[in-house]
Amino acid sequence: MATKKITTTKGKKSLKSAKPNRTFAFGKMNYLIMILGVIVIGIGYLLLAGGASTDANTFSEELFSSQRLTVAPLTILVGLAIEFFAIFYRPRTKAEEKTSTEE
Repeated sequence: MATKKITTTKGKKSLKSAKPNRTFAFGKMNYLIMILGVIVIGIGYLLLAGGASTDANTFSEELFSSQRLTVAPLTILVGLAIEFFAIFYRPRTKAEEKTSTEE
């Protein structure tokens, strides 16, 4: 909601609407890292799926493959870690870069 600001100039009153400072919570780099995390999580779920049997009466040992038991869950966890990093990532400002190079 914009607030009204009353200013006086030589006896004249004028109303100026103060525009709120609107910024996004995350920067462009944060969103790109988040997209990467979602892609990695999607790859993990694709690795987890599959191996459908053509005959419903036979048991398939493919259910216990290392891809499904190890690789896919680890891929999903890596994707979640990327998402966690994307949320907390803050790009360095020029002032921070100067102080880190001077030390």
